[in-house]
Order: sequence, then structure tokens, then C-alpha cells
Amino acid sequence: MDTKIKPPLYVSTPQKKRVLFVITQSELGGAQRFLNDFITHLDRAKYEPILAVGQDGDGALTALLQGKATLHILQKLRREISLFEDLAAVRELRRLIKKTKPDVLFLNSSKAGFIGAAAAVFPYHIRNLKVIYRIGGWTFNDPWPSWKKKLWITLEKISARWKDIIIVNNQHDFRQAQDLNIRPKEKLLMIHNGLDVYKTTLLPREEARLKLFEKIAKYAGKIFHTKTIIGTIANFYPTKGLRYFISAAEAFRDNEEVAFVIFGDGQERAELEKLIAEKRLQKKVFLMGRVPRASEFLTAFDIFVLSSVKEGFPWAVLEAMAAKVPVIATSVGAVPEIIEDGKNGLIVDPKRSAQISAKISEILSNHRLSHDLGINGHQTVLFKFSLDKMTKRTEELF
Repeated sequence: MDTKIKPPLYVSTPQKKRVLFVITQSELGGAQRFLNDFITHLDRAKYEPILAVGQDGDGALTALLQGKATLHILQKLRREISLFEDLAAVRELRRLIKKTKPDVLFLNSSKAGFIGAAAAVFPYHIRNLKVIYRIGGWTFNDPWPSWKKKLWITLEKISARWKDIIIVNNQHDFRQAQDLNIRPKEKLLMIHNGLDVYKTTLLPREEARLKLFEKIAKYAGKIFHTKTIIGTIANFYPTKGLRYFISAAEAFRDNEEVAFVIFGDGQERAELEKLIAEKRLQKKVFLMGRVPRASEFLTAFDIFVLSSVKEGFPWAVLEAMAAKVPVIATSVGAVPEIIEDGKNGLIVDPKRSAQISAKISEILSNHRLSHDLGINGHQTVLFKFSLDKMTKRTEELF
């Protein structure tokens, strides 16, 4: 008896539209978070989701979507540019497109956006395939050398002609697309990210703090307790500006009642550990690593800080606001569209650690401000940035 798992047969089902989602990496970032939420809430009576993921990453996205979508690993799709590997990735994805016969090709992230669009049109255009590209922050805004920025602007402009619809999630990126003449065949749209406040899982504050203190104690090698926790959740990428978050902690080095916590991990860990040591902040700043469902610990924070130098539409800010945690965020990407400075959060300039420190002190010295920022932030997410609204507007494009 043949016990091997056989690949799925893709037979045309007129009742449902088949959607092939493509993304470069499987570790959880903004694009992966969008895909998990969107695919999870996609109407299964109308759509059949298929997910193709490059081999880079820790597999967190594919683990979340097991049983929710048919999964494929693209062996040749990698984050870094490599001419021969990228040509092979185009061929590999085109074979998958022809095998799965999707009605919609939904591309996520810059690299998947270019490779996927190329696979749809070379060596000839696949008929009746709608190509939708969602970008959560133009990659040419990353802190890269000018030649690399110019290269990605060129690639985006070229591949836009192969896409039917481009979705951005903030006004800044929308205006950039217009100014740089990045034009899809049909339309450029702006759809904000959304969150379901009522389904957001949060630990009770005391439980979250107790578990966090236990984690810090293991990290520090001794019993740990503090009154105030300043926290963030981020992948350790240069775009997240975590060095500015760490530098902001210098102003509180001698204040034993304040600790700084970072949930996440990534390529900059060694550099951040070195910075912490250089500034003698080993007892002040704690790198917690990747923690499953890290957002559950937001209730342990007294203040959430987004220190990014580049963003699209930061999910972490929405999650912190939904948890009624006061937010300090840099004025990047969609942050000015989310936060009304002084009302539902505080805004600082990018790369300005002193501004972050000053705003932390302002909140800690003003209980009424802390309370109002938390309540108003929660209301903002509830009424302006709902998951249902995001899902419905995106699904309508199919």
C-alpha cells in the first residue's frame, strides 16, 4: 500500500477563486503578520488559499498557517539579490503558478513582488491571472547605500508594469509611488493595516510581569524586579533603530526603578549586545530573544517604544495601543496617520535617543497623560483600524 503523501491535485472549482500568496521569508515580520491574519479570515466559501514561501526564515509563518492554506516552499527564493538564484526563482515560481492555476497571484514583500511579477509574464503573459502586489514599506527607504536604493526604485518601476494592482498601507508610501512614477496597470491603492481588538490575546498585567521577571532573571542570572518597564517588540534589523532605543536607556542608568526590554532577535544581535556593554547597560537593557506570542506580554509594559528609522504600517504600535499601553513612536511610515501627537501617543524624530528619553520621563511623571494615551490609543484601533475593514477592502480586489 502506498503511504507516501501525494501532492494536491489542482482541479478547477468554479465556486471558489484560487489565490496564490507569495512571500520571501517565513519569520514573523509585518508582511507575514498581514498574511497570517488575512488568510485566517479569508472567506473559505469563496476562496482557496495557497501559500508559497522562500526558504529564508525560521518557519514561524508556515507553522501558523498549517491547515489554513496549502503550503509550498520555494527553494530558490531568497532575500538577498543573486542573479542566477533569482532567475531560478522565477522559473520555480512559474512552474508552481502553472501547476496550481491560481486566479489571483498575491505578492508580498519587495523581492517576492519582483520575482512573482516576472514569473507571471515571462516568457509570455499567463492569461486570466490577476497580479496584486502588497508592499508594507518600500525597501528603497531602508538605510542602504544610495546605489542600492536606486536599484530598488528601478526594479519597482519596471515590475509595476507587470502588476494589475499595487497596495500600500500608508500615505507616505502612496505619495512616494506617485512621485517616483511606480504605476501598476490598473490602480494604486492605500489600505491601512487592521487589528481585531476583541480577539487580541493579552495576559493579565500581574501574570505578564511575573513571567517577564522570571525570563529576565534567567537572562541576568539572579532574581529580578522593577517598578517600570519600557518595552518594544521588533526583529533585530537596522530599520528598527534599536540602537536608539538602547541609547535612550542611558538617561535612566542610575534609576533602579526603570528597566528596558526588547522582545525579538535577528542579524543585529551581536552589535546590540556590544552597544549595551559599551554603554554599561547590562543591568538596564535586556534582550529577551524571540518569544512565542510576544504581544501577550504588552500588558507588562508601562510604555511601548517604536524606535524605527523606516516602517510601513507597524503592527506592534497597533497591538500596544489595543493593549492600552502608552506609545512613543518615531515619525516614520504610517505613524503620523495612526498617532495624533499628545492625544493617543507621542511622536519623536527618528534617530533621536534624547527625544525618546525625554518623552519617557514626561509620561512617567504624569499619570493622567499615561492613562489618557492608553485609553485614546485603544479607541483609535477599535474605530479606525479594524481587521474586518482591512480584510474586506483587500478581499474585494479579488
